[in-house]
Amino acid sequence: MLQTIDTRSVVGLRDRAIVATMIYTAARAGAVAKLRLGDFYTDGWQWLFRFDEKGGKVRDIPCRHDLEEYVHEYMRVAGTADEYAGSPLFRTAEGRTRRLTRNAVGGKDVLRMVKRRFKDAGLPATMLTCHTFRATTITDLLNQGVPLEDVQQLAGHADPRTTRLYDRRRREVTRNIVERISI
Repeated sequence: MLQTIDTRSVVGLRDRAIVATMIYTAARAGAVAKLRLGDFYTDGWQWLFRFDEKGGKVRDIPCRHDLEEYVHEYMRVAGTADEYAGSPLFRTAEGRTRRLTRNAVGGKDVLRMVKRRFKDAGLPATMLTCHTFRATTITDLLNQGVPLEDVQQLAGHADPRTTRLYDRRRREVTRNIVERISI
């Protein structure tokens, strides 16, 4: 989906940065929408996002190198790099003008954009949501053998059972399992 986003406008760059942020941090759409310029910062060694999550939790998540490039390119073209740290990181578009306003996107704005981008990519937009990125990221990491506790930490879940709810790996009964029955 990321490759299908036309990045020849600041809106396309914004959309790619938003989608990539959801994919590569497993953050909820609402937390991504709340990001301010100061929430994308460097500790001198790496770039991080500071997310204000539901339940009043604040989490710092390191930024992948490609996501860092997406966000910096978006900020450069949007002209926001030197603005006040409390300014919105991701801003609404001014109709279909491909220009941005000074207003922060909201969670519903992000959902509408994601639905449009799913449709543009030829994906079933009626079946997919922003939370699809979260479930896909969690499942991908578990498929790679990343420990459940680490994935739980990334997702910001207090209980590993919640993280397991997002696991979309196919669980099938195999012959190997039934052959092990010792009765």
